[in-house]
Amino acid sequence: MLSFLNRRTMRRPKMLLWCGLAALLLLSSTAAQAIPAFARQTGSACADCHAGSYGPILTPYGMRFKLNGYTDTDGHGTKIPLAGQLTETHTAPARGPSSTALTEADLYIAGRISDQFGGYAKVVSAYTGRNNTYNTTLSNLDLRFVAKELKLNGRDFTLGVSVNNSPGFDDPVDVLPAATSLGPATGSGPTGTFLGQSGPNNPANRVIGANVYGLYDSNWYGEVGTYTSLPTSTQDRLGYNISGDPGKISDTGYFRFAYMKDMKRQFFSVGVVGLTTKRQLPRTGPSDNLFDLGYDLSYQFIGNRDNIVQLSYVNILEKRKYGSTPVGPTGLTALPRGVLHDETLSVTYTFKQAYSLQVAHLQSNGTRDAVRFGPFGNPDTTANLITLFWTPFGREDSFTSIANLKLSATWFRFTKFNGVTNNIFGVPFGAVQTKPGDLNAFSVSASVAF
Repeated sequence: MLSFLNRRTMRRPKMLLWCGLAALLLLSSTAAQAIPAFARQTGSACADCHAGSYGPILTPYGMRFKLNGYTDTDGHGTKIPLAGQLTETHTAPARGPSSTALTEADLYIAGRISDQFGGYAKVVSAYTGRNNTYNTTLSNLDLRFVAKELKLNGRDFTLGVSVNNSPGFDDPVDVLPAATSLGPATGSGPTGTFLGQSGPNNPANRVIGANVYGLYDSNWYGEVGTYTSLPTSTQDRLGYNISGDPGKISDTGYFRFAYMKDMKRQFFSVGVVGLTTKRQLPRTGPSDNLFDLGYDLSYQFIGNRDNIVQLSYVNILEKRKYGSTPVGPTGLTALPRGVLHDETLSVTYTFKQAYSLQVAHLQSNGTRDAVRFGPFGNPDTTANLITLFWTPFGREDSFTSIANLKLSATWFRFTKFNGVTNNIFGVPFGAVQTKPGDLNAFSVSASVAF
Protein backbone atom coordinates (compact mmCIF):
# COMPACT_ATOMS: atom_id res chain seq x y z
CA MET A 1 0.00 0.00 0.00
CA LEU A 2 1.22 3.50 -0.82
CA SER A 3 4.28 2.04 -2.50
CA PHE A 4 4.52 5.03 -4.83
CA LEU A 5 5.70 7.10 -1.89
CA ASN A 6 8.91 5.10 -2.06
CA ARG A 7 9.89 6.68 -5.35
CA ARG A 8 12.45 9.21 -4.27
CA THR A 9 11.88 12.77 -5.40
CA MET A 10 13.30 16.12 -4.50
CA ARG A 11 10.61 18.16 -6.20
CA ARG A 12 7.81 19.29 -3.89
CA PRO A 13 4.96 19.40 -6.47
CA LYS A 14 5.60 15.85 -7.60
CA MET A 15 5.80 14.60 -4.02
CA LEU A 16 2.47 16.20 -3.15
CA LEU A 17 0.86 14.66 -6.24
CA TRP A 18 1.91 11.21 -5.08
CA CYS A 19 0.54 12.04 -1.64
CA GLY A 20 -2.88 12.76 -3.12
CA LEU A 21 -2.82 9.54 -5.10
CA ALA A 22 -1.93 7.66 -1.93
CA ALA A 23 -5.29 8.43 -0.37
CA LEU A 24 -7.13 7.42 -3.53
CA LEU A 25 -5.37 4.09 -3.66
CA LEU A 26 -6.00 3.53 0.02
CA LEU A 27 -9.74 3.92 -0.37
CA SER A 28 -10.20 1.99 -3.57
CA SER A 29 -7.96 -1.04 -3.26
CA THR A 30 -9.49 -3.13 -0.48
CA ALA A 31 -9.55 -6.63 -1.91
CA ALA A 32 -12.40 -8.34 -0.13
CA GLN A 33 -15.39 -6.16 -0.93
CA ALA A 34 -18.86 -7.68 -0.85
CA ILE A 35 -19.75 -8.85 -4.36
CA PRO A 36 -23.45 -8.87 -5.28
CA ALA A 37 -22.83 -11.76 -7.71
CA PHE A 38 -22.08 -13.97 -4.71
CA ALA A 39 -25.23 -12.82 -2.91
CA ARG A 40 -27.36 -13.64 -5.95
CA GLN A 41 -25.68 -17.03 -6.30
CA THR A 42 -26.11 -18.10 -2.69
CA GLY A 43 -29.34 -16.35 -1.82
CA SER A 44 -27.57 -14.92 1.23
CA ALA A 45 -27.26 -11.25 2.09
CA CYS A 46 -23.92 -9.45 1.75
CA ALA A 47 -23.98 -9.07 5.56
CA ASP A 48 -23.75 -12.85 5.97
CA CYS A 49 -20.20 -12.85 4.57
CA HIS A 50 -19.10 -9.38 5.72
CA ALA A 51 -19.78 -7.90 9.14
CA GLY A 52 -20.16 -4.42 7.69
CA SER A 53 -22.34 -5.60 4.77
CA TYR A 54 -19.76 -4.30 2.28
CA GLY A 55 -16.48 -5.69 3.52
CA PRO A 56 -13.65 -5.99 3.69
CA ILE A 57 -13.45 -8.28 6.76
CA LEU A 58 -14.99 -11.74 6.36
CA THR A 59 -17.26 -13.46 8.87
CA PRO A 60 -16.81 -17.22 9.52
CA TYR A 61 -19.63 -17.82 7.00
CA GLY A 62 -17.68 -15.82 4.41
CA MET A 63 -14.52 -17.76 5.19
CA ARG A 64 -16.30 -21.07 4.54
CA PHE A 65 -17.66 -19.75 1.25
CA LYS A 66 -14.12 -18.84 0.16
CA LEU A 67 -12.73 -22.22 1.25
CA ASN A 68 -15.46 -23.97 -0.74
CA GLY A 69 -14.17 -22.32 -3.90
CA TYR A 70 -16.97 -19.76 -4.27
CA THR A 71 -19.25 -22.65 -5.34
CA ASP A 72 -22.05 -22.61 -2.73
CA THR A 73 -25.47 -21.99 -4.25
CA ASP A 74 -29.12 -21.64 -3.30
CA GLY A 75 -29.96 -24.32 -5.89
CA HIS A 76 -32.37 -22.10 -7.81
CA GLY A 77 -30.82 -22.16 -11.26
CA THR A 78 -27.72 -20.57 -12.78
CA LYS A 79 -26.88 -16.95 -11.92
CA ILE A 80 -24.85 -14.60 -14.09
CA PRO A 81 -21.43 -14.36 -12.35
CA LEU A 82 -20.94 -10.64 -12.94
CA ALA A 83 -20.95 -7.60 -10.66
CA GLY A 84 -19.77 -4.02 -10.87
CA GLN A 85 -18.58 -1.25 -8.57
CA LEU A 86 -18.16 2.52 -8.96
CA THR A 87 -16.25 4.72 -6.51
CA GLU A 88 -16.29 8.51 -6.31
CA THR A 89 -13.70 10.09 -4.00
CA HIS A 90 -12.89 13.55 -2.67
CA THR A 91 -9.35 13.81 -1.32
CA ALA A 92 -7.90 16.61 0.79
CA PRO A 93 -4.15 16.12 1.38
CA ALA A 94 -2.35 17.98 4.15
CA ARG A 95 -0.30 19.76 1.47
CA GLY A 96 -1.35 20.21 -2.09
CA PRO A 97 -4.66 20.72 -3.91
CA SER A 98 -7.84 18.79 -3.14
CA SER A 99 -9.46 16.71 -5.85
CA THR A 100 -12.76 15.03 -6.64
CA ALA A 101 -13.07 12.28 -9.23
CA LEU A 102 -14.61 8.97 -10.18
CA THR A 103 -11.55 7.14 -8.90
CA GLU A 104 -12.40 3.57 -9.81
CA ALA A 105 -14.74 1.46 -11.92
CA ASP A 106 -14.55 -2.29 -11.28
CA LEU A 107 -15.86 -5.37 -13.02
CA TYR A 108 -16.06 -8.63 -11.05
CA ILE A 109 -16.29 -12.02 -12.74
CA ALA A 110 -17.04 -14.13 -9.72
CA GLY A 111 -18.94 -17.28 -8.92
CA ARG A 112 -19.36 -21.00 -9.44
CA ILE A 113 -18.71 -22.88 -12.65
CA SER A 114 -19.72 -26.24 -11.22
CA ASP A 115 -19.92 -27.96 -7.82
CA GLN A 116 -16.12 -28.24 -7.81
CA PHE A 117 -14.97 -25.19 -9.80
CA GLY A 118 -15.35 -21.52 -8.94
CA GLY A 119 -13.42 -18.30 -9.20
CA TYR A 120 -12.94 -14.62 -8.59
CA ALA A 121 -11.43 -12.04 -10.93
CA LYS A 122 -11.43 -8.26 -10.60
CA VAL A 123 -10.77 -5.88 -13.48
CA VAL A 124 -10.03 -2.32 -12.33
CA SER A 125 -10.17 0.92 -14.27
CA ALA A 126 -8.48 3.40 -11.92
CA TYR A 127 -8.11 7.16 -12.19
CA THR A 128 -4.46 8.10 -12.79
CA GLY A 129 -4.71 11.71 -11.66
CA ARG A 130 -3.28 12.88 -14.98
CA ASN A 131 -5.42 14.58 -17.67
CA ASN A 132 -8.60 12.76 -16.57
CA THR A 133 -7.23 9.43 -17.79
CA TYR A 134 -7.86 5.92 -16.49
CA ASN A 135 -5.69 2.81 -16.49
CA THR A 136 -7.29 -0.65 -16.73
CA THR A 137 -5.62 -3.64 -15.07
CA LEU A 138 -6.39 -7.21 -14.14
CA SER A 139 -6.35 -6.96 -10.37
CA ASN A 140 -7.04 -9.87 -7.98
CA LEU A 141 -7.43 -13.38 -9.40
CA ASP A 142 -8.33 -16.59 -7.57
CA LEU A 143 -9.47 -19.70 -9.49
CA ARG A 144 -10.29 -22.81 -7.47
CA PHE A 145 -10.98 -26.51 -7.70
CA VAL A 146 -12.34 -28.01 -4.50
CA ALA A 147 -13.38 -31.50 -3.36
CA LYS A 148 -15.84 -31.19 -0.47
CA GLU A 149 -17.53 -33.62 1.90
CA LEU A 150 -14.47 -35.87 2.11
CA LYS A 151 -13.52 -37.86 5.22
CA LEU A 152 -10.10 -38.30 6.82
CA ASN A 153 -9.84 -40.43 9.97
CA GLY A 154 -13.59 -40.10 10.27
CA ARG A 155 -13.45 -36.27 10.30
CA ASP A 156 -14.63 -33.78 7.68
CA PHE A 157 -11.96 -32.88 5.15
CA THR A 158 -11.90 -30.35 2.30
CA LEU A 159 -9.18 -30.46 -0.36
CA GLY A 160 -8.65 -27.74 -2.93
CA VAL A 161 -6.32 -26.04 -5.40
CA SER A 162 -6.07 -22.27 -5.78
CA VAL A 163 -4.47 -20.52 -8.76
CA ASN A 164 -3.96 -16.87 -7.81
CA ASN A 165 -1.78 -13.86 -8.56
CA SER A 166 -0.79 -12.60 -5.12
CA PRO A 167 0.75 -14.65 -2.26
CA GLY A 168 -1.74 -14.60 0.60
CA PHE A 169 -4.76 -13.39 -1.38
CA ASP A 170 -6.42 -16.79 -1.04
CA ASP A 171 -6.03 -16.69 2.76
CA PRO A 172 -9.32 -18.00 4.24
CA VAL A 173 -8.89 -16.10 7.52
CA ASP A 174 -8.58 -12.96 5.39
CA VAL A 175 -6.03 -11.15 7.55
CA LEU A 176 -2.84 -11.31 5.45
CA PRO A 177 -1.90 -8.09 3.60
CA ALA A 178 -2.73 -9.49 0.15
CA ALA A 179 -6.25 -10.41 1.26
CA THR A 180 -7.04 -7.12 3.01
CA SER A 181 -4.75 -4.64 1.19
CA LEU A 182 -3.99 -3.36 4.70
CA GLY A 183 -0.24 -3.34 4.84
CA PRO A 184 2.36 -0.99 6.31
CA ALA A 185 3.33 2.17 4.47
CA THR A 186 7.02 2.14 3.61
CA GLY A 187 9.80 4.64 3.10
CA SER A 188 12.41 5.16 0.38
CA GLY A 189 14.47 2.35 -1.11
CA PRO A 190 13.78 -1.42 -1.32
CA THR A 191 11.63 -1.39 1.82
CA GLY A 192 8.67 -3.55 2.79
CA THR A 193 8.59 -7.32 3.06
CA PHE A 194 7.67 -9.50 0.09
CA LEU A 195 4.56 -10.87 1.82
CA GLY A 196 3.70 -7.45 3.25
CA GLN A 197 3.27 -6.18 -0.33
CA SER A 198 3.80 -2.56 0.66
CA GLY A 199 7.17 -1.66 -0.80
CA PRO A 200 8.05 -0.79 -4.37
CA ASN A 201 8.23 -3.70 -6.83
CA ASN A 202 6.00 -5.85 -4.65
CA PRO A 203 4.45 -9.03 -6.13
CA ALA A 204 0.76 -8.05 -5.90
CA ASN A 205 -1.04 -9.09 -9.12
CA ARG A 206 2.26 -9.45 -11.01
CA VAL A 207 2.95 -13.11 -10.19
CA ILE A 208 1.08 -16.35 -10.77
CA GLY A 209 1.07 -19.41 -8.56
CA ALA A 210 -0.74 -22.57 -7.57
CA ASN A 211 -1.39 -23.75 -4.02
CA VAL A 212 -2.84 -26.98 -2.66
CA TYR A 213 -4.87 -26.47 0.51
CA GLY A 214 -6.84 -28.56 2.96
CA LEU A 215 -9.21 -27.99 5.87
CA TYR A 216 -9.40 -30.79 8.46
CA ASP A 217 -12.16 -31.14 11.05
CA SER A 218 -13.37 -27.58 10.24
CA ASN A 219 -10.49 -26.15 12.30
CA TRP A 220 -7.07 -27.04 10.90
CA TYR A 221 -6.00 -25.32 7.69
CA GLY A 222 -2.86 -26.00 5.66
CA GLU A 223 -1.58 -24.77 2.31
CA VAL A 224 1.60 -25.17 0.26
CA GLY A 225 2.46 -23.87 -3.18
CA THR A 226 4.78 -21.92 -5.42
CA TYR A 227 4.83 -18.69 -7.46
CA THR A 228 6.64 -17.24 -10.45
CA SER A 229 6.66 -13.67 -11.71
CA LEU A 230 4.82 -12.80 -14.90
CA PRO A 231 6.97 -11.76 -17.89
CA THR A 232 7.23 -8.00 -18.21
CA SER A 233 5.45 -8.22 -21.58
CA THR A 234 2.48 -9.90 -19.87
CA GLN A 235 2.45 -7.29 -17.10
CA ASP A 236 2.35 -4.59 -19.76
CA ARG A 237 -0.58 -6.26 -21.55
CA LEU A 238 -2.43 -6.54 -18.23
CA GLY A 239 -2.11 -2.79 -17.75
CA TYR A 240 0.83 -2.58 -15.34
CA ASN A 241 3.79 -0.24 -15.72
CA ILE A 242 6.87 -2.42 -15.96
CA SER A 243 8.77 -0.04 -13.67
CA GLY A 244 6.93 -1.82 -10.86
CA ASP A 245 8.13 -5.27 -11.96
CA PRO A 246 8.82 -7.42 -8.87
CA GLY A 247 11.78 -8.94 -10.73
CA LYS A 248 12.48 -12.51 -11.73
CA ILE A 249 11.65 -14.87 -8.88
CA SER A 250 12.64 -18.54 -8.79
CA ASP A 251 12.81 -21.50 -6.40
CA THR A 252 9.79 -20.06 -4.61
CA GLY A 253 8.01 -21.93 -1.86
CA TYR A 254 4.94 -20.74 0.05
CA PHE A 255 3.13 -22.16 3.06
CA ARG A 256 0.25 -21.16 5.30
CA PHE A 257 -1.04 -22.98 8.39
CA ALA A 258 -3.81 -21.83 10.72
CA TYR A 259 -6.06 -23.04 13.49
CA MET A 260 -9.57 -21.58 13.23
CA LYS A 261 -12.33 -21.96 15.81
CA ASP A 262 -15.90 -20.92 15.08
CA MET A 263 -17.92 -20.75 18.31
CA LYS A 264 -21.01 -19.22 16.63
CA ARG A 265 -21.02 -16.05 18.74
CA GLN A 266 -17.22 -15.77 18.66
CA PHE A 267 -14.36 -16.74 16.36
CA PHE A 268 -10.61 -16.80 16.76
CA SER A 269 -7.64 -17.97 14.74
CA VAL A 270 -3.87 -18.21 15.02
CA GLY A 271 -1.70 -18.80 11.99
CA VAL A 272 1.76 -18.81 10.48
CA VAL A 273 2.83 -17.96 6.95
CA GLY A 274 6.13 -18.25 5.13
CA LEU A 275 7.75 -17.72 1.76
CA THR A 276 11.23 -18.28 0.40
CA THR A 277 12.44 -17.15 -3.00
CA LYS A 278 15.36 -15.96 -5.08
CA ARG A 279 14.76 -12.61 -6.71
CA GLN A 280 16.64 -10.82 -9.47
CA LEU A 281 15.76 -7.12 -9.54
CA PRO A 282 16.53 -6.02 -12.18
CA ARG A 283 16.00 -9.32 -13.98
CA THR A 284 19.53 -9.32 -15.40
CA GLY A 285 21.06 -8.54 -12.00
CA PRO A 286 22.31 -10.72 -9.14
CA SER A 287 19.92 -12.86 -7.09
CA ASP A 288 18.83 -11.86 -3.60
CA ASN A 289 17.67 -14.62 -1.27
CA LEU A 290 14.49 -13.67 0.62
CA PHE A 291 12.93 -15.59 3.48
CA ASP A 292 9.67 -14.34 4.99
CA LEU A 293 8.16 -15.79 8.15
CA GLY A 294 5.14 -14.35 9.91
CA TYR A 295 2.38 -15.06 12.36
CA ASP A 296 -1.11 -13.66 12.80
CA LEU A 297 -3.83 -13.55 15.43
CA SER A 298 -7.47 -12.68 14.89
CA TYR A 299 -10.61 -12.53 17.00
CA GLN A 300 -14.26 -11.72 16.28
CA PHE A 301 -17.07 -11.14 18.72
CA ILE A 302 -20.22 -11.66 16.66
CA GLY A 303 -22.92 -12.09 19.31
CA ASN A 304 -26.37 -11.44 17.84
CA ARG A 305 -24.78 -9.29 15.07
CA ASP A 306 -25.92 -6.00 16.60
CA ASN A 307 -22.43 -5.27 17.96
CA ILE A 308 -19.51 -6.92 16.16
CA VAL A 309 -15.88 -6.43 17.16
CA GLN A 310 -13.05 -7.71 14.96
CA LEU A 311 -9.36 -7.59 15.84
CA SER A 312 -6.35 -8.74 13.83
CA TYR A 313 -2.59 -8.59 14.23
CA VAL A 314 -0.06 -9.58 11.57
CA ASN A 315 3.70 -9.70 12.13
CA ILE A 316 6.04 -10.54 9.22
CA LEU A 317 9.84 -10.77 9.41
CA GLU A 318 11.96 -10.94 6.25
CA LYS A 319 15.61 -11.99 6.12
CA ARG A 320 17.57 -10.89 3.07
CA LYS A 321 20.87 -12.14 1.72
CA TYR A 322 21.81 -9.74 -1.03
CA GLY A 323 23.51 -10.85 -4.23
CA SER A 324 25.62 -7.71 -4.43
CA THR A 325 27.07 -5.03 -2.12
CA PRO A 326 27.11 -1.76 -4.08
CA VAL A 327 29.19 1.21 -2.99
CA GLY A 328 27.38 4.45 -2.24
CA PRO A 329 28.39 7.96 -3.33
CA THR A 330 30.13 8.58 0.01
CA GLY A 331 32.26 5.44 -0.34
CA LEU A 332 30.25 3.30 2.10
CA THR A 333 29.49 -0.30 1.07
CA ALA A 334 26.03 -1.79 1.36
CA LEU A 335 25.52 -4.57 3.89
CA PRO A 336 25.46 -8.15 2.53
CA ARG A 337 22.52 -9.10 4.76
CA GLY A 338 19.55 -7.37 6.31
CA VAL A 339 16.21 -7.78 8.05
CA LEU A 340 12.87 -6.08 7.39
CA HIS A 341 9.89 -6.20 9.71
CA ASP A 342 6.23 -5.34 9.01
CA GLU A 343 3.47 -5.12 11.63
CA THR A 344 -0.23 -4.37 11.26
CA LEU A 345 -2.77 -4.07 14.08
CA SER A 346 -6.42 -3.46 13.19
CA VAL A 347 -9.58 -3.06 15.30
CA THR A 348 -13.05 -2.74 13.74
CA TYR A 349 -16.37 -2.14 15.47
CA THR A 350 -19.63 -2.61 13.54
CA PHE A 351 -23.09 -1.63 14.77
CA LYS A 352 -26.14 -3.42 13.31
CA GLN A 353 -24.02 -4.45 10.28
CA ALA A 354 -24.37 -0.93 8.90
CA TYR A 355 -22.09 1.47 10.82
CA SER A 356 -18.40 0.69 11.21
CA LEU A 357 -15.28 2.27 12.65
CA GLN A 358 -11.84 0.86 11.83
CA VAL A 359 -8.58 1.93 13.44
CA ALA A 360 -5.26 0.49 12.25
CA HIS A 361 -1.62 0.94 13.24
CA LEU A 362 0.87 0.22 10.44
CA GLN A 363 4.59 -0.09 11.03
CA SER A 364 7.63 -1.07 8.98
CA ASN A 365 11.26 -1.13 10.14
CA GLY A 366 14.50 -2.95 9.51
CA THR A 367 18.28 -3.06 9.50
CA ARG A 368 19.87 0.31 8.85
CA ASP A 369 21.81 0.46 5.58
CA ALA A 370 23.21 3.82 4.46
CA VAL A 371 23.49 2.71 0.82
CA ARG A 372 20.19 0.88 0.27
CA PHE A 373 17.80 3.11 2.25
CA GLY A 374 18.12 6.76 1.34
CA PRO A 375 18.38 9.42 2.41
CA PHE A 376 19.19 8.45 6.02
CA GLY A 377 19.82 4.72 5.74
CA ASN A 378 16.79 4.04 7.94
CA PRO A 379 13.69 2.22 6.58
CA ASP A 380 11.50 2.83 9.67
CA THR A 381 8.05 4.20 8.77
CA THR A 382 4.92 4.38 10.95
CA ALA A 383 1.37 5.34 10.00
CA ASN A 384 -2.19 5.17 11.29
CA LEU A 385 -5.49 4.70 9.53
CA ILE A 386 -8.94 5.72 10.79
CA THR A 387 -12.01 4.89 8.69
CA LEU A 388 -15.69 5.48 9.43
CA PHE A 389 -18.28 4.08 7.03
CA TRP A 390 -22.00 3.46 6.58
CA THR A 391 -23.59 0.75 4.45
CA PRO A 392 -27.38 1.14 4.32
CA PHE A 393 -28.10 -1.98 2.28
CA GLY A 394 -26.91 -5.59 2.02
CA ARG A 395 -28.86 -7.00 4.98
CA GLU A 396 -31.93 -9.20 5.09
CA ASP A 397 -34.06 -6.40 6.52
CA SER A 398 -32.76 -3.63 4.24
CA PHE A 399 -34.14 -2.29 0.96
CA THR A 400 -32.04 -4.84 -0.92
CA SER A 401 -29.73 -7.61 0.25
CA ILE A 402 -27.93 -8.17 -3.09
CA ALA A 403 -26.59 -4.67 -3.82
CA ASN A 404 -24.97 -2.05 -1.69
CA LEU A 405 -23.81 1.49 -1.10
CA LYS A 406 -20.88 2.51 1.06
CA LEU A 407 -20.22 6.03 2.31
CA SER A 408 -16.87 6.39 4.05
CA ALA A 409 -14.48 8.91 5.53
CA THR A 410 -10.81 8.03 5.93
CA TRP A 411 -7.90 9.76 7.61
CA PHE A 412 -4.42 8.44 6.85
CA ARG A 413 -1.59 9.92 8.87
CA PHE A 414 2.18 9.37 9.11
CA THR A 415 4.10 9.75 12.36
CA LYS A 416 7.52 8.66 11.02
CA PHE A 417 8.93 8.37 7.51
CA ASN A 418 12.42 7.25 6.45
CA GLY A 419 13.23 6.88 10.15
CA VAL A 420 12.79 10.58 10.99
CA THR A 421 10.09 13.05 11.98
CA ASN A 422 11.49 16.10 10.15
CA ASN A 423 12.92 16.74 6.67
CA ILE A 424 12.02 13.20 5.65
CA PHE A 425 13.53 13.50 2.16
CA GLY A 426 16.79 15.06 3.37
CA VAL A 427 16.69 18.22 1.26
CA PRO A 428 19.49 20.79 1.76
CA PHE A 429 19.23 23.63 4.24
CA GLY A 430 17.09 26.44 2.82
CA ALA A 431 14.96 24.18 0.63
CA VAL A 432 11.32 23.39 1.39
CA GLN A 433 11.34 20.57 3.92
CA THR A 434 8.70 17.88 4.39
CA LYS A 435 7.48 16.40 7.65
CA PRO A 436 5.66 13.04 7.94
CA GLY A 437 2.41 14.90 8.61
CA ASP A 438 2.69 16.64 5.25
CA LEU A 439 1.90 13.27 3.63
CA ASN A 440 -1.36 12.93 5.57
CA ALA A 441 -4.65 12.90 3.70
CA PHE A 442 -8.35 12.98 4.52
CA SER A 443 -10.81 11.46 2.04
CA VAL A 444 -14.51 10.88 1.69
CA SER A 445 -15.88 8.43 -0.84
CA ALA A 446 -19.05 6.82 -2.10
CA SER A 447 -19.03 3.33 -3.58
CA VAL A 448 -21.93 1.48 -5.12
CA ALA A 449 -21.88 -2.25 -5.90
CA PHE A 450 -24.48 -3.91 -8.11
